[in-house]
Amino acid sequence: MKSIAILGSTGSIGRQALQVAREMEGEFSVAALAARENDGLMLKQIREFKPKVAALLDEGRARRLKENLGESSRTVVLSGEEGIKSCITESGCDIVLNGMVGIAGLVPTLTALEAGKSVALANKESLVAGGQLVMDLASRKGVKIIPVDSEHSAIFQCIGSTPPSQVKRLLLTASGGPFRGKSREELKGVTPSQALKHPNWKMGKKITIDSATLMNKGLEVIEAKWLFGMDADSIEVVIHPQSIVHSMVEMVDGSVLAQLGNPDMRLPIQYALTYPVRMPSGLPRFNPVETGKLEFFRPDLETFPSLRLAYEALREGGTMTAVLNGANEAVVELFLKGAVPFNSIPVVVEKVLEKHNNHKNPCLDDIIYWDGWSRSQVAQLVDKDGGEFWHLR
Repeated sequence: MKSIAILGSTGSIGRQALQVAREMEGEFSVAALAARENDGLMLKQIREFKPKVAALLDEGRARRLKENLGESSRTVVLSGEEGIKSCITESGCDIVLNGMVGIAGLVPTLTALEAGKSVALANKESLVAGGQLVMDLASRKGVKIIPVDSEHSAIFQCIGSTPPSQVKRLLLTASGGPFRGKSREELKGVTPSQALKHPNWKMGKKITIDSATLMNKGLEVIEAKWLFGMDADSIEVVIHPQSIVHSMVEMVDGSVLAQLGNPDMRLPIQYALTYPVRMPSGLPRFNPVETGKLEFFRPDLETFPSLRLAYEALREGGTMTAVLNGANEAVVELFLKGAVPFNSIPVVVEKVLEKHNNHKNPCLDDIIYWDGWSRSQVAQLVDKDGGEFWHLR
């Protein structure tokens, strides 16, 4: 039985990971659960899975969780960043599934690798902001990082043990989100509720907005560079509305390998947790006849410039990708609150990137500093130039 720690257990990935554990009873034990602040759901998860350790970043919510569990509970409840770390280091887990959202997932990823734990990685920001640090540490520790994102899981499965010299190109597929085919003019006035209606996937709010702007695919391009050792020019994004082909790999001889399946995150989650073994699942099976045609298009970089910004940041390297990520996180949060219009998201991110003086070979402290700097720049821009951005509504 494999013992797992699930970080972000109350979020979309975490809930689906627990569903996988539930459906594969006897294959996994849940050693630890961690989340930001949802003590109500965490309480239910602890009562069902009985982890050794649980933690909430919010100290007040953690105290309430501990009180509601009662003295008879054997689960140790902790709080804050140190509590999250303890879920990794003190739970006795074999593998850490990092489903945390945003830059908050970077330090837990590094903590898991330092502790010699395999990492099932769904927190893309770990690689977007700290790719060099993460991959160097994984190499030094001899620890495997298994991607959970459906696109990177597909590439991981297609490449297998193929030597890097035999891989020519990666093709990351993207559904195109809820606004595929729309012009920038047509996107004026888009509301958060409209942007959150993804046609194929059920995900958290932040990643769903990123999918609507295509920034999510840009972040995945950066992630793919670190996971698979490819440069920006060897990673191509293809719009695929059906979300059946999860990604493709072109070999040097011209062969193209693809991984197909229904759009259901439980499959890549299960594969990451059972790797290197494949196990039966009760998931609905892919039927090519019922699916019908599969379509592929080039992305519209004029309407969705976030993807262009991600490629530019990747080519610059250094702290540029951390600033891209931090600025995007901050402005997406403002959009969800109704503080900026949809079309302003890439505009604000680009302005912050233009102000940044790139730093090569950053350490963790550098990344944390420039992440905070990027967020403060977003706040200043929106406060100072809100009128300029609002005309894009």
